[in-house]
Amino acid sequence: MNIYDCFMYFDEDLLLDIRLNILDKYVKKFVITESTYLHSGKQKKLNFDIKNFRKFKEKINYIVVDTPPPGIEEINTDDKEDIKSKKILDNSLKRENNQRKKLIDGINFADDEDLILGSDLDEIPNLSNLNYKNKIILFEQNVFYYKLNLMQPNFKWIGTRACKKKQLLEFQWLRNIKGKAYPFWRVDTFFSTKKYTNIKIIKDGGWHFTNMKKPEDIDYKMRNFMHHLEYEESGLGVKDLKKIISERKIMYDHSVDKRKNKWKASTTLEKIDDDQLPEYLIENKSKYFEWFA
Repeated sequence: MNIYDCFMYFDEDLLLDIRLNILDKYVKKFVITESTYLHSGKQKKLNFDIKNFRKFKEKINYIVVDTPPPGIEEINTDDKEDIKSKKILDNSLKRENNQRKKLIDGINFADDEDLILGSDLDEIPNLSNLNYKNKIILFEQNVFYYKLNLMQPNFKWIGTRACKKKQLLEFQWLRNIKGKAYPFWRVDTFFSTKKYTNIKIIKDGGWHFTNMKKPEDIDYKMRNFMHHLEYEESGLGVKDLKKIISERKIMYDHSVDKRKNKWKASTTLEKIDDDQLPEYLIENKSKYFEWFA
C-alpha cells in the first residue's frame, strides 16, 4: 500500500518544507494544487517554485487551478447587506472547494488499495504508528500558533483525513466528514455522506501549525481566505495582530460557540517541550530557529 499526501497550497513555503521533510519517508507522492485566484475572487500569482524543493521533485504532482468553479454569483450594488454577505461567503466556499476537489487529478495512477491523505497544508499527520483497518481515518492534532512550539492548551483539531482510493468520493467529501465515530445503531448513518460508524480517530495524530507568518502576511491571508468577510468585520488589523502575537494569544478560537465572537479570544498559548514536536523539527531546530519561541 502506497500513501498519497494531498493538500492545497497558497504561499506557505516554510510549512511546505517542513511537511515534505517529515512525511518523505512515508509518502509515495505529494499532490499539490495552487489556484490563480484567491478565495475572495481576486487574481493571484502562482507562488510555488519547484526549484525550492528540488529534493522532492520526483515525488511532487503540482496542479494549477486556473478555472473558476461554476455557480459563482454576481454581487450587485443594490443587494441588501445580508444577501451580499451570503453571496460573498458562498462564492468563497465554492472557490476553496474547487481547489480542493482538483486534488483528485493528482492520484490518477494510484491503486485502489493505496491510502489517500487529505489535509490543509498546515495540518501535518503523524504517520509513525499508522495501522490502517477502518474505512476512514481521522487525525486528531495539537494546534500551534505563530511559532512551532507555541501550542493552544486543552484543544484538539481534527485535521488530516484518509481513506483508500477506492473509497474516496472526492476530497471535499473527505473534508466534510464529521469528526466522530457514530454508534452502529444510528440509522441516519446509512443515508449520510458525513456521518460514519467505521471511523478510526488517531489520538496522537500530528500537528496543526497555523499562521506561521509575520503579522503583515497573516493579515493578507485573512483578508483573502474563505472567511475573509468575518475577519474584515472583526476590525482586526496588522497592529492588533502584532499585539496578539506578542502576548501569545490565539487570534481565532475554534472552541467558542458560533454565536459568540471568535475573534476576541483570550486563550494564552503554552510553550511546549521539544519532545512534543516531530522528530525532524527536533533534529533540525537550528534550521528553523526564528520560528521557535
